[in-house]
Amino acid sequence: MSLTFHWFLPTNGDSRDVVGGGHGSPAAAFGRYRPPTVAYLSQIARAAESLGFTGALTPTGAWCEDAWLATAMVSRHTEHLKFLIAFRPGFVSPTLAAQMASTFQRQSGGRLLLNVVTGGESHEQRAYGDFLDKDDRYRRTGEFLHIVRQLWEGKTVDLHGEHLRVEDARLTRVPDPVPDIYFGGSSPIAGEVAARHVDVYLTWGEPPAQVAEKISRIRSLAAREGRTLRFGIRLHVITRDTSAQAWAEAGRLLDGFDPQTVRAVQTGLSQSESEGQRRMLALHGGSRDALEIHPNLWAGIGLVRGGAGTALVGSHEEVAERIKDYADLGIDEFVLSGYPHLEEAYWFGEGVLPRLAAQGLWQHPYDDRAGSAAPVPFAV
Repeated sequence: MSLTFHWFLPTNGDSRDVVGGGHGSPAAAFGRYRPPTVAYLSQIARAAESLGFTGALTPTGAWCEDAWLATAMVSRHTEHLKFLIAFRPGFVSPTLAAQMASTFQRQSGGRLLLNVVTGGESHEQRAYGDFLDKDDRYRRTGEFLHIVRQLWEGKTVDLHGEHLRVEDARLTRVPDPVPDIYFGGSSPIAGEVAARHVDVYLTWGEPPAQVAEKISRIRSLAAREGRTLRFGIRLHVITRDTSAQAWAEAGRLLDGFDPQTVRAVQTGLSQSESEGQRRMLALHGGSRDALEIHPNLWAGIGLVRGGAGTALVGSHEEVAERIKDYADLGIDEFVLSGYPHLEEAYWFGEGVLPRLAAQGLWQHPYDDRAGSAAPVPFAV
């Protein structure tokens, strides 16, 4: 077994402190800000590639740069790294999206992965001209993915759906390979869409018992559709040579959170329609107390950031053990990030990945091509 690890491209900007944003919250830096230039994002992407990350997630929303354009530019500065592009199906026609994916695959050498984000905030969706309610957005996503899948198979598609309508839709050139579709959502209707249409179901970093329950539920739904899915988890990481050093860094980040800003962010996020966001908020309740909600799982990031709000914090050995715990539940892929993203990629890539390799849980995906770029396995 070899686990798959993805990093994150901070197209909302980066810092040695937390950069907030997401789920309707504006991007806000709590320290010195690094703008998301193509040069800086490419530096992160090249580091992730050399360290052995398979891909890099690029977010979507009003709080960050456009994911398609940013990754298209960054891809020219890498050779093997894949790009997990987040996009919202309500903002573009399914035929055009299928064509864009096909073009990206050809021009990048098959390095596209797609993270479908239905959109949990109606007020943000309306700013883009989308006035459907949450459940209808998920139904539309199901129709969208049905059309896209058919087009990628080279079929001509006619569909008069509840929300989408296409006639005589087809692609001149289909993508090769067909990109995997990643998708997350904690509501019942999200589970139905995942079971029918996606390749990888993503969850945010909840404690293992909650993740296990979610995996079991989605796996059962997929089995009813005659399908099997892979499972991934989205987490931040703070990993250091010792546990004390890692927790000191978490404490430094927490000290930088202005109480007034925390209250404002929490007030905004409490209005979210997203079930996943509600579950994230419940992990800390807006309080700075008792933020270690499971051994080495810290909910502090969620005080100032929407979406993924938990981090694995600890020594390299401890973080590797927690990853193994999630893998034992059925998690195959880990989508990680850390502040700042350039430096934290090295902490994880040089500290944790070699330990997982020594246990037979990971191998560098580009070993036969990267040569000396691959980390030297850590002896245990």
